[in-house]
Amino acid sequence: MVKKNEHKGAGHRRRLRDRFLESGLDGFHDYEVIELLLTLGTPRKDCKDAAKAALKKFKSLQGVLEAPRHELCGVVGIGPKNSLGLQLIKAVSDRFLEKKLIDKNPVNNSKELFDFLYHTIRDKSREYFKIIFLDSKNRVISTETHSEGTLTASSVYPREVVQAAIRHRAAALIFAHNHPSGDPKPSAEDIAITRQLVFAGKVMGIAIHEHIIIGDNCYYSFADHGQIAQMARDYHANLK
Repeated sequence: MVKKNEHKGAGHRRRLRDRFLESGLDGFHDYEVIELLLTLGTPRKDCKDAAKAALKKFKSLQGVLEAPRHELCGVVGIGPKNSLGLQLIKAVSDRFLEKKLIDKNPVNNSKELFDFLYHTIRDKSREYFKIIFLDSKNRVISTETHSEGTLTASSVYPREVVQAAIRHRAAALIFAHNHPSGDPKPSAEDIAITRQLVFAGKVMGIAIHEHIIIGDNCYYSFADHGQIAQMARDYHANLK
């Protein structure tokens, strides 16, 4: 029975919160996760219909969390205040995963590196190029989104990458970008820009450890395929 002054979804909201407090998100449908997040910014309103509408529009939980604010606010039942929970959880998750990397050696913590990269750029509709800055002991100093590109290519300029490395006082770098198609296989352009970056790093005495391409729950590693080492050898061969 709905108590006086309670909205019709109040009991359902309490049950959702109790379920989460008891067993986390086990057994939750994606729309229920969205609904629970919407309640953070919506004290007195049933959020189930808005949650289902958002999931229908953006196709997945990830899509909802990645959606621009103006598009979220275009969903019936979601306004600037209602979208708070969705935007907050995404921002907190990004920071949490980034902080897990700080002061760690991602060369030896590839799983955490992949978790961070996959979470932050897996569902982007355009290519995002990220740089991870390392100190002389290969510990993470910082991470940065260097550029946002079109559906097929990022705008990456070696001079700007080197300038960023100097600004962060980095001794080494790891690069990553996503393929919105979901296929992480490197394009000819990906290979070319990686070669340019390795050469630029060699000129400046900055080590390039890796370039990872993030696909749909998979990735391509230039280092694992021996390409970073080969590019370094090519650089030295060109000096002779």
